[in-house]
Amino acid sequence: MTEATTPPQAKLRSGGPEALTIPALWHRATSSGRTDAAYLVERADGSWAPVTWEDAGAIVAELANGLLARGVRKGDAFAILGRNALEWAAFDFALGLIGAISAPIYSSSSPQDCLYVARHSEAVGALVEDDEQRAKLAGFDGQILRYADLEQLRAEGRTFAAAEPDALAAAADAVGEEDVFTYIYTSGTTGPPKACMIRHRNYVAMAQKGDAHGETAGPGDTMLLWLPLAHNFGRLMQIAGAHRGYTIAFLADPLRAAEVLPRLRPTVMPSVPRLFEKIHTTLVAVLEATGGPRGALIRWALGVGRRWSARVEAGRRVPPLLALQHRLADRLVFAKVRERIGFDRLRYANSGGAPLARELAVFFHALGILIVEGYGLSECTTAATVNHRDAFRFGTVGQALPGVELRIAADGEILVRSNTVFAGYYKDPEATREVLDEDGWLHTGDVGELDADGFLTITDRKKDILVTAGGKNVAPQNLENDLKTSPYVSQAIVVGDRRPYVAALVTLDADEIGRWAGSQGLARDVASLAGDARVRALVQEVVDEVNRPRSRYEQIKRFAILPRDFGAEEGELTPTLKLRRRVVQQHFAAEIEALYAATAGETAQPMRRAPS
Repeated sequence: MTEATTPPQAKLRSGGPEALTIPALWHRATSSGRTDAAYLVERADGSWAPVTWEDAGAIVAELANGLLARGVRKGDAFAILGRNALEWAAFDFALGLIGAISAPIYSSSSPQDCLYVARHSEAVGALVEDDEQRAKLAGFDGQILRYADLEQLRAEGRTFAAAEPDALAAAADAVGEEDVFTYIYTSGTTGPPKACMIRHRNYVAMAQKGDAHGETAGPGDTMLLWLPLAHNFGRLMQIAGAHRGYTIAFLADPLRAAEVLPRLRPTVMPSVPRLFEKIHTTLVAVLEATGGPRGALIRWALGVGRRWSARVEAGRRVPPLLALQHRLADRLVFAKVRERIGFDRLRYANSGGAPLARELAVFFHALGILIVEGYGLSECTTAATVNHRDAFRFGTVGQALPGVELRIAADGEILVRSNTVFAGYYKDPEATREVLDEDGWLHTGDVGELDADGFLTITDRKKDILVTAGGKNVAPQNLENDLKTSPYVSQAIVVGDRRPYVAALVTLDADEIGRWAGSQGLARDVASLAGDARVRALVQEVVDEVNRPRSRYEQIKRFAILPRDFGAEEGELTPTLKLRRRVVQQHFAAEIEALYAATAGETAQPMRRAPS
C-alpha cells in the first residue's frame, strides 16, 4: 500500500472514548501521538518498510469511506481471503469502523470451504489476496476486491469523504459494544466449520486483559506475526497491537518464520508449538554434534541453565554461585545461540493452540528464552488463562486472566465465564446451547485440573480421551507430545479407543532422519526409511522411553512408521497445524487396522501411502 494522503479520522467519537468498540479502540490508537511504527511491511529485498500510526489511521479511514461509497453498511458481512498483510489488517479495521462484519477465510482453504464461508455468512463481498485466491470464489455473487484493488477503493473513499465529511463518524458512532464484529469460523477437526459470533466488546475486553501484566508487549516492542490473521490468536495480536501500541511485522508465509527471525529480531512473538518444536530439533542436533572442549562447554552450560530454570520456575532464590555460573554460561553459550536463531532481543514468546511439551519449555528457558503458555478457544475470544514472567509453571497454561472465572465440572470439563465469551454460533442455536448454559458458562470440551494456586493444567480434550476395551481412560495428547520431543519424530497420533491396547502412527522428521541416515550410509528418502529395520529400532527406543514412566494400560504397545508426514493439503492438519484426528484415521485406516490385526510380537509391514 502506498502512503496515505488524508489525515486520521479525528472526528470519530464511537460511543465515547472508553467504549468497548473497535472504532473507539482504533481512534485511541491513531490519535495518541505514538511515534513508533504501527506496522512493518517486508520489501522484496528483505528489508522492512515502516508504516506510522498516522498513516495507518489515514489508510483505514480511506478504506472505510470507500466501503461506504460502495454501499457497505452496518451488519453487512464481508469475507477476507488472503495471507497476512497490511491490506488484510487495514481492511479489517475499516470494516469495524462502519459496523460491517468480517468473515475471515484461511488462505489455505479449499474452494469448497471458501464458498461455504462466503455463503454461510451471507457476505456482500470479499477481499482476496490475488487472482489465485479469487478463483476459489468462482460462483460467489458479491463484489470481489483484490489487495491490488484497494488503492482504487481508497481513492473512492477520498472522494466520498470530501462529499460526505461526517458519514464515517456517524457510522462509527452507530457501532455498539454488543454488535457483532466478526465471524470466526472454527477450523475444527470434524464437520463443517461453525461461525463464532464475536462482539466488539469481546475483542476489546480481551485486548485489555493483558494490561494487568507488566511484561505485556507495548510501545518499543516488535512482534513477528506469522500466525494467520484468520485465526483468533493472530487476530487478537492485531487488535491488541492497536490497543497496546507495539509494532507488528506481517509475515505472509509461516514456513519462513525461522528464516526471518534473525533478520527481524523481534522482542515478542506469538506462536503455536510447532515452530518451537522445529527450532528445538535443529538446536539439539547442532549442540549434540559439537564435540571436544566446545561440546563440553555446551553440556556444562545446559546443566547450569536447567538448574537455574528450576529455581526461577519454583520462585526460589538463585544461589550466588549458580547465578554467577548462569551469567557466565549465558555470555559464553546462550547469548550466541539466541543471536543465531534471532531471539537475542526476545523478552518472551507466547505459545497457544496446542500443548507445548514441558521438556521444550525447560530447554528454551535454560537458554534464557521464556515461552509462556496460555489457554483459550475461539468461543472465549482466544484466551482464558496465561502464564507470565512473574508467575509461570511449565506444563500448565497459567492462571485465569483478570475477570475470567474458571470452574472444573464433575466430569473434569473446564468451564469459563467472562465478558470475552462469544455471542453464540451464527445460524446454529442448537450448537450454541450445547456450549453455553443459562448461567453464562462456556463448556470448553477440554479436560483439566486446577492446583491450589490457580494454575490450570490441560489433560486432554473431552471427546479425544481414549477408553480402551479394558475400560481404562488414556489421554492421547500427552503421549503424542512426548513422542514429538524426539528429533526423529515429526508428528504422532495415538489410537486405541475401544481397542485392546494403545497404538501409534509416527511420521519422521525429514531433516533429522536424513542426517542420521547419511551417517549410516543409507538413502535419505523418508518413504524408504520408514520401512527400514534400523529406523524402526531407532523409533522403538523413542517409544520405550515414552512408555517407561507410564502404567501398562497407557503404554504404546505397537506403532507404525508412515512414509510421509501429515499435511494441510491432505486435510490432515488445520491451518494452525492442529491434527485433524478423524481425517488422519480415515486416511490411514488400513495401517491402524494392521496394528491390531497383527500379533503383538509381529513386525509391522512397511506402510503404503495414504490417499490424499
